[in-house]
Amino acid sequence: MSVTIKTKYLGELRTQSTHLKSGNSLISDAPLDNNGKGEAFSPTDLLATALATCMITVMGINANKHGLNIDGIDCDVTKIMAINPRRVCEVIIELNFPKNNFDEAQKEMLRDAAYSCPVAVSLHPDLKKSVTFNF
Repeated sequence: MSVTIKTKYLGELRTQSTHLKSGNSLISDAPLDNNGKGEAFSPTDLLATALATCMITVMGINANKHGLNIDGIDCDVTKIMAINPRRVCEVIIELNFPKNNFDEAQKEMLRDAAYSCPVAVSLHPDLKKSVTFNF
């Protein structure tokens, strides 16, 4: 098993993570409400983003298998925090599909794919995942 990501603490509550295979990197920063500068994705922002991007990716895989096109899909992600303990308690995702003519079976397949993505099934069941599919 090889390392996938290398993360370095840069100081001032900021990290840089590099995906070793591609060389792509990202910065995370503590949010304003938790002693940070809020100048980049917070770790909890990345969690919410991971859920949304995983859902879209797995829907894309399934769409390709069934000859469907979901190119141009976008989504809005809202992260809700709780206290005691400080944690993400809800992620709200609104998926906006480009103009399409999916039938009900195809829509259900895409919904099932989203909810079965690896990130969704890895998150604790207490984390509320509120997802709207705008077909």
